[in-house]
Amino acid sequence: MNAPSSAHSRGFPAVIGGAVAIGTAAIFMRLTDVNPTAAAFWRVTLALPLLYFWLKLDSAGENKRKQNGVAVKTDKRALVIGALIVGFWFSADLFLWHWSVAKTTVANATLLANMAAVFTALAGFLFFGQRFGRMFLSGLILALAGAAVLVGQTASINPDFLVGDVLGLLTAVAYAGYIIFAARYRGLMTTPQLMFGSAFTTAIFLLPVALFESGNFWPSGLAGWLPLLGLAWIAHIVGQSLIIYGLAHVSAAMGSISLLIQPVFSALLAWWIFDEALGTAHLVGALLIFAGISVARKAGRK
Repeated sequence: MNAPSSAHSRGFPAVIGGAVAIGTAAIFMRLTDVNPTAAAFWRVTLALPLLYFWLKLDSAGENKRKQNGVAVKTDKRALVIGALIVGFWFSADLFLWHWSVAKTTVANATLLANMAAVFTALAGFLFFGQRFGRMFLSGLILALAGAAVLVGQTASINPDFLVGDVLGLLTAVAYAGYIIFAARYRGLMTTPQLMFGSAFTTAIFLLPVALFESGNFWPSGLAGWLPLLGLAWIAHIVGQSLIIYGLAHVSAAMGSISLLIQPVFSALLAWWIFDEALGTAHLVGALLIFAGISVARKAGRK
């Protein structure tokens, strides 16, 4: 097996695992008692102490490698720029997503946000010279169709939801930007460097908005902190770290398609925790998503 295939075999499961972990975000969000932007702010802020500890361990390992004569390249300027750019796109994604949910139905917001896979592939084609074969595009279409079947049964067209629907589409653009730039800067820095730097800048971007947005900024009591800790430790630290790691080994377009597994896991959790019904359409949608991801992955390995 050649090196690229070996790297792909490490990156793909990491992205899938990350998608499963961030699939818990919608459940934790439903349990929070703070305003949407505050939830996004606490999601990254509560993750910072553990991410900083991980960063220090990584730095200690880097120093040890230097002492052993192993060349380690650290471009501090690239670290700062990467953290700012990735943090900007991630904060935009979180902000737009939460407002989209507030202004339209959850189904509409989820369905439109999943268009990130299309925008990621389109940006790769227009700006980075990527070319996609018919097999890869077939996988993309299959996975998107699965997401539409899975979520679209409860989606609706309503003029009252227009603002929220536009925000949902902008969420897809912002998440595509996050995936693209995270993939590019992951090649210049380690996973903990990018995770800590982007989380720190995301918190800075979101704080003023969260403070002035209507609704609670501080959670009420211990019970209010628990879902925020779930967002921080499971959805962000576990989920985003696996995705960032995986994006060093798979393309941004492949990564974005793999993330379409999120609504499948969210639906399963909602069924388990909130007793939300699962029907034939959910099964068909999930199977189409799995089939699309499988086809796209085979195309990416050729």
